Amino acid sequence: MDTATKSGILILASAAVIVGLYWFREVLAPFALAVFLWLVIDGFSDMLEKHLRIIPRWLALLLALLVVTSGIAIIGVVIIDTANGMVTNSAAYEARLNELAASIFGIFSSEAAPTLDQLLARANPARFLSSIAQSLQSLTSDALFVAIYVGFLFGAQSNFPAKIAAMFPDIKKHAKAKALAGAMRLAIEKYLWVQTVTAAATAIGSWVIMKLVGVDQALFWAFVIFLLNYVPTIGPIIGTILPVLFALVQFDTYVEPAIVAAGVGFFQFSIGTFLQPRMQGDSMNLSTLVVILTLSLWGAIWGIPGMFLSAPLTVMLMMVLAQFQGTRWLAIILSMDGQPEKGIDSQIAEAK
Repeated sequence: MDTATKSGILILASAAVIVGLYWFREVLAPFALAVFLWLVIDGFSDMLEKHLRIIPRWLALLLALLVVTSGIAIIGVVIIDTANGMVTNSAAYEARLNELAASIFGIFSSEAAPTLDQLLARANPARFLSSIAQSLQSLTSDALFVAIYVGFLFGAQSNFPAKIAAMFPDIKKHAKAKALAGAMRLAIEKYLWVQTVTAAATAIGSWVIMKLVGVDQALFWAFVIFLLNYVPTIGPIIGTILPVLFALVQFDTYVEPAIVAAGVGFFQFSIGTFLQPRMQGDSMNLSTLVVILTLSLWGAIWGIPGMFLSAPLTVMLMMVLAQFQGTRWLAIILSMDGQPEKGIDSQIAEAK
């Protein structure tokens, strides 16, 4: 088979895979989230079992599950409390929004600026509220499926080694498949661990700044910053802009928003530039350009879940492509240093 034919088949196969991922996104995206949540819980339980040698495996797993579940519950409580605070202060926020709109509108036009009520009337609030209700219903359904998937993943976890052995009866192929799975798991666990630690550090520092300034619902915005730091590149930028915009709505002067912008921006920049690369090392081994491009691609295929999972999904894809001679060149392009199999060789050596 000549090169042109192979390239054509590869392009068609890639297009078919992308279409399939998009077509079945409502099933695959929650399952992918469940896999990564399972890895977080399982990795946390491994850490507890390693450092607290006196506790058995089942207790470490239970503790990890309780910690993760409690964290999700706390986020839900904070969101509800924030919604109540928004409603309580809605009159003051509306007045400040009208003032800001008049200031901005006056720069470009001599006519009177439309009020917030007028803008909402033009935007068809009934349709807007219906869209919000549908989004909440979809989010609730996805959360339920994710929880179910996580439960089944833990139930099937004990059978994974036997299935891999049955799929690859040859000793060498089995060792390579096991090493590949181990390398992907280690890379993803390290990525999730580093993202969690650095996102938490950024959120805590930002919360202190916002609390000192007196920003309403500072804890909510800290959680927003924490979650958005899982989205590569654009997440920290959005996580900096949103609390600044809210500070503009809350305060009558521009001093407080400027302090929030400087404080949150400092933590985002310093932690993202110095701490995170040092902790991450070369475990991801992805080109910066590839990170940005795949963020857009996975976002277009799976929406917000795809943006959150774009980096680890691309790492897994790169490692798989590196195992085949016909696609290894793609893995080299995706990698940062041209060595897409970094980490797999050590896993194979350990397996032998």
